[in-house]
Amino acid sequence: MAVVALGVLAPWLVSAYELNLLARFLAMALLAMGLVLVWGQGGVLSLGQGVFFGLGGYAIAMHMKLAALADGDLPDFMVWSGLDALPWWWVPFKSPLVAILGVVLVPGAVAALFSWAVFRRRVGGVYFALITQALALAFATLLISQQPSTGGFNGLTDFQTLMGVELGTPAAAHGLYWLTLALVVGVFVALRALMASRYGLLLRAIRDGENRIRFLGYDPTPFKVVAFTIGAVLAGLAGALFTLHAGVVSPALVGVVPSIEMVIWVAVGGRNSLAGAIAGTLAVNLAKDGVSSAFPDLWLYALGLVFVLVVTLLPGGLAGLVADAGAAGLGKRLKTLIIGEAK
Repeated sequence: MAVVALGVLAPWLVSAYELNLLARFLAMALLAMGLVLVWGQGGVLSLGQGVFFGLGGYAIAMHMKLAALADGDLPDFMVWSGLDALPWWWVPFKSPLVAILGVVLVPGAVAALFSWAVFRRRVGGVYFALITQALALAFATLLISQQPSTGGFNGLTDFQTLMGVELGTPAAAHGLYWLTLALVVGVFVALRALMASRYGLLLRAIRDGENRIRFLGYDPTPFKVVAFTIGAVLAGLAGALFTLHAGVVSPALVGVVPSIEMVIWVAVGGRNSLAGAIAGTLAVNLAKDGVSSAFPDLWLYALGLVFVLVVTLLPGGLAGLVADAGAAGLGKRLKTLIIGEAK
């Protein structure tokens, strides 16, 4: 509660630039918490979460581009590319309701169909990771190749309003920040409850012994599909919020490298801990902002080194380190108590 209270007061404690960074990283934490459910609890390593992040980001960005236009006008990049009519799949996103629903329903539907097709064939482990990585590569390539209708490598940018609200004002920035913080807290509470439920217990059992679960009469496929779909929905929501805070969505944010970075956030924080996922996301991205600004060419090497060190020396991440410290402290107190009683 103290951390949440500090988060609520952040607009008065940090600069506008720092608040925007914090808001972006909190949006990314939604995706990281989804990965805790998919990877940490379900044992399914996805290297393609950038796809769902991008679907959510493009859904809200398409609406904002259309909302800023007069009737009959086209977005600037479509005019430059020679299009004379709006692509049919852009038309529904003129509605703000469709755009908001699209942020969660499009990633969720794609994830549900994809995961059902894969998991029902009992594909898992490294094979699933490689398939999702290929999906991220294909999605980024598709966005870049369809320049006239997606904006190509530059993506979508230059957003002015959202449902009539000017995005460039301090009031809008504060409101979006608090909305992001509220969603992070709400998702944290909801996922904790889900992980503590019978579903969470069975999901961990599938992770630890899928064949044994089948022998006991359970079909693991629906459990894994639900986890993967929830992770995708949270990634789509994270993508939409990130787009609102950053003012841009592009293929550079959804490809293979960003998807791998997302896994590293969770590995650093602790893949079995929701709080660790949030802390890892904030820590890695704050380090990225500092290191990449001072030494742009060194960031990827630094990130790779961090990942290797975490995997080899700290497999439980920051959350595991805190748990070990707490267990050591508890053991020391118990030892002192036992010795005292003996005396």
